[in-house]
Amino acid sequence: MDPFKGQGGIQMLLTAEQEAQHIISSARNLRTHRLRQAKDEAEKEAAQYRTHMEEEYQKSISETTGSSGSNVKRLEEETQAKIKTLKKSTSKVTSEVVDMLLKYVTNIKT
Repeated sequence: MDPFKGQGGIQMLLTAEQEAQHIISSARNLRTHRLRQAKDEAEKEAAQYRTHMEEEYQKSISETTGSSGSNVKRLEEETQAKIKTLKKSTSKVTSEVVDMLLKYVTNIKT
């Protein structure tokens, strides 16, 4: 009976080795699956963060442009007001300057 006992022990070891390989293979597959899942989750989270930051950036740009647009409008209004003032003052002095120029041009010194 001794030889059969040795055969049974070897068979048990082979079976145990096969089960261990199956367990290791299963664990590797689970680890690979979990790594892929973690990578997908990280990419999704990074894309959401990137989208959020892009929205914030666009919002800040639009706010800055909006305020500079109002500054440009205000500056244009101020410029137009100054131009009007200068035109009024030149129209008042124009006749005096023309009279003075005519006086000097027509006055002959001998």
